[in-house]
Amino acid sequence: MADQLDAQTLRLVFQSRPDILAGIQKAADTPARTALFNDIASFVHEQLSTAEPQNVPTAKRRRVDIAQLPPHTQPNGHTQVTVLPAGTLPAALSADAAAADPVLLEVKDISVTAPQRKKYDLCFTKSFLYARASGTSVPVQGIVYPWKDIEHAFYLPVPDKSQTQYNYVLLPRDSYLPTAKQASTNANDRQQPLEPLVFTVPATAPKPGSIGGPSAAAAEPVSDTYSSLFHWALVTSMRSAGNHACQLVASDPKLFHSVARQPHRPGEKAVHVKAFRGSKDGFLFFLPTGILWGFKKPLLFLPLDRIVAVSYTNVLRTTFNMVVELDTDVAPGDVSNAPAIEKEVEFGMLDQEDYQGIDETYVRRHGLADRSMAEQRKAKRQLAENHRKPAAAGDEAAAGEDDANGLTALERAQREAEQQLQDEEDELEEDYDPGSEGDSEGEGGSSDDEDEDDDGEAQDDEEEDDGEDDEVGSMED
Repeated sequence: MADQLDAQTLRLVFQSRPDILAGIQKAADTPARTALFNDIASFVHEQLSTAEPQNVPTAKRRRVDIAQLPPHTQPNGHTQVTVLPAGTLPAALSADAAAADPVLLEVKDISVTAPQRKKYDLCFTKSFLYARASGTSVPVQGIVYPWKDIEHAFYLPVPDKSQTQYNYVLLPRDSYLPTAKQASTNANDRQQPLEPLVFTVPATAPKPGSIGGPSAAAAEPVSDTYSSLFHWALVTSMRSAGNHACQLVASDPKLFHSVARQPHRPGEKAVHVKAFRGSKDGFLFFLPTGILWGFKKPLLFLPLDRIVAVSYTNVLRTTFNMVVELDTDVAPGDVSNAPAIEKEVEFGMLDQEDYQGIDETYVRRHGLADRSMAEQRKAKRQLAENHRKPAAAGDEAAAGEDDANGLTALERAQREAEQQLQDEEDELEEDYDPGSEGDSEGEGGSSDDEDEDDDGEAQDDEEEDDGEDDEVGSMED
């Protein structure tokens, strides 16, 4: 009806902006305005539903889940399911929400290398980090990152460059683990996760006039270099958005460094090793929180708490391969159609000179070759995940919540193990019999039992039995 708002379409188009929805409902106080808002919502919905991004093959189209996109029922009763390119609607809504969020800090002319290779202006808002082309005010779709969704952040030197440069690597949730190619027959039905963001900065100070926004004055004291500026901006923004779990991790030559000499920067220790992932060449970084392979797509990060074991294959005179076995269990609370994780990941053609450093300095130090340590890491990861995503009341299996005694699943397991060990020790003490169990109970000794012992032990047992008999007699008196 013309005098009623099309609530279904409005919710779909503005689901990320409840404030806009509330404003429309308040302003739709006449039939003319109501009809206008309905026309606007229908037009935007039609544009989003039929939009075809440039360079997106038809094969990447996917059928949107009915739960995410309400179907339109035709007059004949048939249901029309809208078909969209993968990620189009969520990306559009995310970009719309980011565009409406006031920019607090802007850093111009930053070299982004993933998910696209181009220079962009990076914009920091209260809820988002996004890229936009110079001279525009519209975020680039696919390069819009909610602060709350960033799970890992790294600061790494760029290899094989004569001038010192650094890469910032931001990994959103579900973007960094290797997924099996045959993960699911319904892979096209899943909303595609954000790709990792990688951008490069020089070791120099920002160019004059490249920093803008209301927070530019607050950023001035930390703008001696690009690195100090982005360290401050990233950490401050994530904390302000409530993301306290993600830490900005830097490579540490004290934790690991290659013995190979860098021809481009000979005075600097290399914190990476060259390696192949299939036919693609890249670099392995052995970091305090896990192993990163970059910077070719797809980037991989293998957290320590996901690694079950590390082994070596194809050991030749100058090279070897490294196989990392992963825990493939999904996190508690994950949806059932989450992409399957590869069980093993192999990196090839590592230099033999780096074997000792990798194996002794990193793998063994972190217990990555010990499966018992892997179980402990898994338990800690699950405990942390349960803490971040508590389950609904009553769902004990999914959340690992405390039991009636206030113990977590990990603490219960530790207590059960300690109790089992104590029970075994008690059983051993009870089973230990020097040959005079009957005497200790006041029933007298058996010469047959004593004959089974050797001569020396029998003599010692007799002396102990005499003392025990005296004690028993005193107690009976």
